Amino acid sequence: MKKKLIFLGDLDSINLEIIQKSHSILKNEVQYILFGNINEISKYFYKLKTNLRINEIYDPINFFNYKKNSINIFNIHNVSKNKVENLINQIRITNKLANNLGLDLITMPINKSLFKKKISFNGMTEYLAKINSTKTKMLMYGEKFAIVPVTTHINLNNIKKSVDKTFLRNFLKDLLNQINRNLYDLNFKQIKFLCYNPHCSEANSLGDEDKIISQTISNFKKISGPFAADSAFKKIDRNNLFISMYHDQALIPFKILNKKGFNLTLGLKYRRLSPSHGTANDIKFKNLADITSYIACMKF
Repeated sequence: MKKKLIFLGDLDSINLEIIQKSHSILKNEVQYILFGNINEISKYFYKLKTNLRINEIYDPINFFNYKKNSINIFNIHNVSKNKVENLINQIRITNKLANNLGLDLITMPINKSLFKKKISFNGMTEYLAKINSTKTKMLMYGEKFAIVPVTTHINLNNIKKSVDKTFLRNFLKDLLNQINRNLYDLNFKQIKFLCYNPHCSEANSLGDEDKIISQTISNFKKISGPFAADSAFKKIDRNNLFISMYHDQALIPFKILNKKGFNLTLGLKYRRLSPSHGTANDIKFKNLADITSYIACMKF
């Protein structure tokens, strides 16, 4: 049976509702432990009016006293009155355990704006790179196709700086090496790079960015393109990987066309997955949360 660790993320969210609604589906396929403050989790469960019981785990390394018909929690005491400091402590603990045990780590959504007020923080993918002293990449994996953005959570004004032959060559070299590690058992038959400008710059009349991209990817036999982004997704396959220069260029079609999409982090020693939904605190306790992406993470 699969074993997974779950960083619970922000409780001002639908995270626990999704976990509670999914438990009966997963309990015979996956053993998983939630990491968070057990008192806060208990209060949330009380509001959900769930019949599921909480079981406190004392040994998360060996899953000692695990109960499949309960929600199993390893209690992490709060280190501060500040939510962000507590969440940082929780992710550091779960990251360390995932590294030591080689188990999958599911990270549930957080409110990034809260983190940005306290620390330099662009997203969990980047933060995990920092605390593990490595380079990470965000690969969004769906039942219809997958995507990797070259730049993730940055201002659009800064994206052009990354259209650089040296930067792109190193990025693509790292990407192929990380995919070939086969940590996630990935097998992409086609890897397609999207154009930066509309219509691939219309013979460079809109700029030379796509010329630079074309010259760079010509050194990589497995990567083709660049392809006009406005038509590239007309032909898709579950074994296709699209590379985009910026986040929304590929994330928008990905989230529209894939119903079971989730986030994989390349570059770590363990498998880190995250559902593609946000905190969605506006629908908290309304029984409206969609469990599809979370279930896909847990079964992957």
